[in-house]
Order: sequence, then C-alpha cells, then structure tokens
Amino acid sequence: MTCAHRGTTARFLALLLIASAKLTTALPTATGGDWPQLLGPARNGAARGETLLESWPAAGPQKLWSVTLGQGYAGPVISGNRVIAFHRIGDQEQLLCCHRDTGKTLWQANFPARYAGGVNPDTGPRCTPLIHANRIYAFGAAGVMHCVTLDTGKPVWSRDLYGDYRGDEGYFGAGSSPIVADNKLLVNVGGRNGAGLVALALESGKTIWKVTDERASYSSPTVVQVGGKTHVVFVTRLNTICVAAANGKTAFQFPFGRRGPTVNAATPLIFNGQLFVSAAYGVGARLTRIANGKATEVWSNDTSMSSQYSTCVFHRQFLYGTHGREDFNNGELRCIEAQNGRVRWKVPGFGVANVLLSEDRLLALNTTGQLTLAAADSSEFRKLAQASVSRGTTRTVPALSRGLLLFRANTRSKSDLVALVVGKR
Repeated sequence: MTCAHRGTTARFLALLLIASAKLTTALPTATGGDWPQLLGPARNGAARGETLLESWPAAGPQKLWSVTLGQGYAGPVISGNRVIAFHRIGDQEQLLCCHRDTGKTLWQANFPARYAGGVNPDTGPRCTPLIHANRIYAFGAAGVMHCVTLDTGKPVWSRDLYGDYRGDEGYFGAGSSPIVADNKLLVNVGGRNGAGLVALALESGKTIWKVTDERASYSSPTVVQVGGKTHVVFVTRLNTICVAAANGKTAFQFPFGRRGPTVNAATPLIFNGQLFVSAAYGVGARLTRIANGKATEVWSNDTSMSSQYSTCVFHRQFLYGTHGREDFNNGELRCIEAQNGRVRWKVPGFGVANVLLSEDRLLALNTTGQLTLAAADSSEFRKLAQASVSRGTTRTVPALSRGLLLFRANTRSKSDLVALVVGKR
C-alpha cells in the first residue's frame, strides 16, 4: 500500500487485522474467556463473559507483565493459560508461548524467514495466529503457513503457499489471517491459476480445493452459516465474495475496492442477516442484506464509516469504530446507525483505533498508545476512563481475556507484548 504522499507510508502500515457475529457465525473450538483468533471467538471484536473495571487508577490500568518481542504486527491469541505471539527475530519467524499470568516463556518454535520488507521497513509477520483443536496455525509474511501443537510448539507441518501458487507479497507481505471452517483451513492466498482462495487440510496442510483468481488483501475472512451451510466471506483486493466452505462454490460476490494505491483491510462484519464491509481510499462502506443466497445492497457511502484497517463492533443496532486514515491524521471514533449509516456521534482527533466490545462497554486503543474505556451508548460519547499505556505504535489488534488486555507496541526493530488488568480476573 503506497500513500498519496511520499514520506507518510511508514506511519500507517495498515496492518491490518481484523469481525463477525450473526447470520449465524460458526465459532472455533474455545472455552470461556479464550481469544483464539483475530478479533476473538466470533471474529467480531466482542469478548464473551468479560466484566470490565468501572474505573482505573490515576496512572492507568495495572501492568501485569510485558515481554520483549521482535518485529511484526501479528496480534496475540489466548487459550487457557497460554498466550501465543508471532514475531520475527533476525532471520527467524518465531511462535512464542508464554504464561497468561506471568509472561514466562513456556516454549518457542522457530521458522526461517525470508520476507525482505516492502513499503514499511518492518519485516515481521502480519497475520494473527489461529488456535484450533490443540493446534496453532500461523501465516508468515512471505506466505508460508505453519502448524504446531499448542501444548509444546512441536512442528506438525509447513506449506509455502506463495511459492506453490505464485502469491504476491504486495505492499506489506501476507496480511490476511486464516480461518477454520468446515474442518478446513481457509486463506486468501491470491495465487495464480485459480488459487485466489485456498482450503487446506488441518492435519496435513494439503490442498482440498482452490478457487477464483481473487488477489489477496489485508482483510481477514469471516465464517457464517447461510441456509444451514457453512460459508466464508472474504474481502479480497477488489471484491467481496462468499464461498461454501465445503467446496469453494461462490454463493454471491460484489465489487468492493479500487485499483491503485489502495487497501482493503477491515474484516467483514455480519449481524442480523446482514454484511457490513468498510475501507478507506475512496472505497467507503456498504451494508448488504443476505437472503436466499442473494446479496442486496441496503446502503453505501464514503462518509459514514470508512475504516482504513480497523474493524467496527456491532451493539444494539449500532456500529462503533474508526473513520479515517492514520497517515492523514484524521481518524475519528464514531457511532453510526447500522441500518442507514447515519452518524450519531463522532470524536474528532481520536485517531485510528482498534475497538473491542464487552457487554455495554468499549475498549479503544489508538495507534499512539491511548487506551479509552467508554460506554457503548448511541446517544452520546461517554468516556469512562482514559490513559496513555505506551509510547510505541499500538497498531496491532489486541486481545481481551479473563480481565487482561494484551496489546503489542512497536518501536523500530522490536516490539513489546503488554498485559494490562482492565477487568475482573
């Protein structure tokens, strides 16, 4: 992703990462409080069973621990007492497992790294790992998929998908996190000769099916049940496409995206039989009604919620999220009516932020390390607490589990994984 103005590119690596909830959404195997994939159990930014603190100490939430990592923008994932981080140190991409309560290292697994960097000089992985049935699946920046055991980090298989299917590293390397559906691992490879979307066997990594010539984006797919069958919605480079998990057959698709220096990066969000997609760069947002295998536009514009890379959360008929671009320094926190896009309130100067939802509370972490606790109130913006929690760049999607917010802060050649106490543990 190049910017319209040189010199701004390194500041906005829209990486990316990013929801869904009801049509309905098929959930991965997880116990209460787990955060097994990008944007949580339902890949929609909502934390189940969390009770956030009503207020914070004057200095901000308590820091429980922090761990120094290498490069990358992959978000943390959590299963039980295991926290998984995916990063790069030197010429190795590493999966690191540490204890949720202490940050102590439990195991690590290393893999050769060959990504040389693009618009942004960071050469670490961008895709958030996925935990499913005692396995971890991690998609590296150069398009190599790895599978290891959750308990010990023992390698199970690796597959060079970009090498096999001539995938393109694009502006930032591989940035679409994989998803499990119908006992398959699905990923937007963006390969040639009908390998745009690829389904892999969980136990071996072998290809089960491959379809379309859709190019890869930085948006991660969402699993939904449509007509009683499991489907997956992908926002690719230039389209939104829904395919059957069983065989890759297209249920529907519509154009979404623009050619040139643009990016699709926010994850599609599904609620009440509808699909919401959003992007910046003049693309805008669109709400689509899905019924009888057809997708009908409800509304679309470029003024309501044009998200550069962060994903909205849905609560009681309203969407909460970020409108604007990090590199243009015009990010606003907004609440809009889901059914028509009407802006109910906005907070200019808030910055681009990843927003999580817990019951009727919002946790918003912007890219400059400002963490905000607010009410999910459509009538007005009600800030309940706010603190500066990092001096690094906090662009990566955080995780919320058992009272802890885990986020990643990047500073030049390294990053820190930080655990803050924000709820009842």
